Amino acid sequence: MIDNIVAYLAQMPPVMAAFLATCFTWLVTAAGASLVFFFRKINRTVLDGMLGFTGGVMIAASFWSLLAPAIAMSEGSSKLLKVMPAAIGFISGALFLFMLDKLLPHLHINFKEMEGIKSPWQHTTLLVLAITLHNIPEGLAVGVLFGGVAAGIHEATVSGAVTLAIGIGLQNFPEGIAVAIPLRRMGMSRIKSFLYGQFSALVEPVAGVLGAFAVAFFTPILPYALSFAAGAMIFVVVEEVIPETQLDKNTDIATLGFISGFVVMMTLDVALG
Repeated sequence: MIDNIVAYLAQMPPVMAAFLATCFTWLVTAAGASLVFFFRKINRTVLDGMLGFTGGVMIAASFWSLLAPAIAMSEGSSKLLKVMPAAIGFISGALFLFMLDKLLPHLHINFKEMEGIKSPWQHTTLLVLAITLHNIPEGLAVGVLFGGVAAGIHEATVSGAVTLAIGIGLQNFPEGIAVAIPLRRMGMSRIKSFLYGQFSALVEPVAGVLGAFAVAFFTPILPYALSFAAGAMIFVVVEEVIPETQLDKNTDIATLGFISGFVVMMTLDVALG
């Protein structure tokens, strides 16, 4: 089945393929948010395990799908020069998310910690913005890989981009839950909770198309763009996802979830990418 999907996407313009792939990741977020129609609350231990899984997938994807290809395709007369584009892109991606984190008002999943500039916005909006921050680098990563395919870069393949989209989709499921269920618990209707939950991932198709378009027309930036997405994803995991799992003493569950997510994404990338 996956081979058929890869063959289908390979026949269309990469920007359109990136759009469809990131629409898939958005729909998986919506699937997670749809659980609000069946549950009013979710056990915090289960949520921490899911968030740990999310972190593991993002870390594995950052290396296997983004950093490793970025280093492989870089040119340089020495190993130091060869790794420099990846290092520059990685730092740039982390700094980009750092600035967004400090400027854009948003609320952590625990509804206690607010970051960014002070804002009169409601908790609902701030929580959605927090998850939206997570999704920017994820959509960008998928789009950049499809852009590399359009540019004819050997290290960028449709199968690799599809694998990354599947991995991101897997970890988007708990993110949809993490937005919708708390909103329902606060008294919001099921429909509104669902709409807000899936809305947080709408940025992924936008970021995916922009990433594919940019790389397709400016091929030399590909290793920088791949590592930029990796740096942004790592920042999100270390700054927010992992700390979020440590607040209710579910450290062991979150750690096992992280390891599971890492292994699943690594296996997908090696076996399918």
